[in-house]
Amino acid sequence: MKNNKIKHLLTSWGEQLDKTNPLPEYPRPQLKRKDWRSLNGIWQYAICDGITTEKPETNIPKKYDGEIVVPFSPETKLSGVERQLLPGQTLWYRRAVSLEATEPGKRLLLHFGAVDQSCDVYINDKKAGSHSGGYWPFYFDITDHVTAGGNIIDIAVTDDSNTGNEAYGKQNLKSGGIWYTAQSGIWQTVWMETVPERYIESIKITPYCESSEVELNIKFSGENNQNGQLAQPVHVRIQDGDTIIADGDYETTKFRLPVPNFKYWSPDNPFLYTVKISTESDKIESYFGMREFGIIKDKDGFPRLSLNGEIIFHNGLLDQGYWSDGMLTPPADEAMIWEIEELKKLGFNMLRKHIKIEPLRWYYHCDRLGMLVWQDFVSGGGPYGEMVTRYLPFIGIHLKNDHDNPGFGRADKISGINEKSRSIFERDMACTVDLLYNTVSLAVWVPFNEGWGQFDAARITEELQELDNTRAIDHASGWHDQGTGDFKSYHIYYKKFRMKPDKKNRVQALTEFGGYSCPTEEHMATEKLFGYKMCKNKTELSSAVAELYENEVIPKIKQGLAATVYTQVSDIEEEINGLFTYDRAELKIDPDVLKRINAKMKG
Repeated sequence: MKNNKIKHLLTSWGEQLDKTNPLPEYPRPQLKRKDWRSLNGIWQYAICDGITTEKPETNIPKKYDGEIVVPFSPETKLSGVERQLLPGQTLWYRRAVSLEATEPGKRLLLHFGAVDQSCDVYINDKKAGSHSGGYWPFYFDITDHVTAGGNIIDIAVTDDSNTGNEAYGKQNLKSGGIWYTAQSGIWQTVWMETVPERYIESIKITPYCESSEVELNIKFSGENNQNGQLAQPVHVRIQDGDTIIADGDYETTKFRLPVPNFKYWSPDNPFLYTVKISTESDKIESYFGMREFGIIKDKDGFPRLSLNGEIIFHNGLLDQGYWSDGMLTPPADEAMIWEIEELKKLGFNMLRKHIKIEPLRWYYHCDRLGMLVWQDFVSGGGPYGEMVTRYLPFIGIHLKNDHDNPGFGRADKISGINEKSRSIFERDMACTVDLLYNTVSLAVWVPFNEGWGQFDAARITEELQELDNTRAIDHASGWHDQGTGDFKSYHIYYKKFRMKPDKKNRVQALTEFGGYSCPTEEHMATEKLFGYKMCKNKTELSSAVAELYENEVIPKIKQGLAATVYTQVSDIEEEINGLFTYDRAELKIDPDVLKRINAKMKG
């Protein structure tokens, strides 16, 4: 490796990739239909200079550069391309699709799990729709654009990465340290499904443990769904395996069903109920868990996180969700399952999903395997001022005004507040809550991290509480606390952890710490290495981590510490502070050491 070029290591799952049918599983476990078709696999691609316009006949390439494996970004190894899309360029995709005639009374929907950042979709040279926002799903009704027989799908993608207003998370065109290679284009499953004219567009599921009920709020296509009367009743059945728990017809879009003698969901018993919803023309299947998150005081008066009315210590890891061969995209469904199961075996019960939204199947696996989730919002804005986001916090200075300081990345001294960037964040916040609201395992929202793109955090917290009052909020993870939310949140690197009483009497949480690093030959992506403390080998790393927990973390639990997030699950490019190597081939720390530590972390 020369000039710090990133080496794209293959995972074991990437080595076995079926390029014609990658990630073939149904991509939306909480709203399943039988009549669907994956479009993952081999597409044509081209990277062209210039931005597309509204005239597809003048912009769609006459010749494509080659093949790309969807849904892997062109920057990744698994895509087969390994080329970087730059601002000012357009990434084109093309695929021929053979279709049967759409039945009368049916509609054909084209779904995208995520496309980074903005795209126009054309069907047979006619524009079907546009979308912006690189981490959220969207779909178009393409019924009137397709014909029986052969059809052509063209997609034009542009990506400003960290130079524009859209969310970009940890991606950076100048990668290094804690910032990773920017990627672009389709990075989650592309699929089609056939639906009736009037179909179930979404469902919102809220368990009420105290009254032994579950509330469903169903949104139908093309209707006002504010608890309105339905022209035709909807039939709902709840099952525990094959046993029917509740069964009935309902004439409104929002209603509650009894769940008598229910089984609680928890990490130790991740029990899920099946729910089947049908109308005269539509049938979907979903699931839910009966659980209730809260905050209660222990016998010493310290606020603690609770699950189902009982105190639970959140013992977690920072989870960036990057893979050495697929980057943002897991190489296989089995890879996600393996990782969650391995972390549970090591004794962790929580993952803080850091500045990324995963494919929905990841959350499904956390639900069914029993792994608590803290969900970060994807950051944007910039450029960030290093004085605000790095240096001042390390000497204990936290800014109390996050409205118009340009160091946070949503304002500057010349043009003032960046209203567009802020409105995009609030749009994305609503989309994130809407997308993940039903996730059984999701316990905590994290709107801002270390000041990256932070603005009006107190107001944002109030708006978030209105969107979802069932979960706790870590409003400003790490620093620049605005005195709101449910947590006093600490990020500690390079220095000893000292916990101070919180005047707001909020939950005390060590939401990032550790980051101890260890190089592992043959499993590193670059020669330039980054970490917060370098260890020479597995033995030294294991000893250092054990000492850190025993001396600085575990004693704080009796003083009110209620949650911890160790950095991190795996190495990523230069950042080699993972428990696993980037390719997930090696566990870099003694598992018995971790198990002993985690046995003491229950409080």
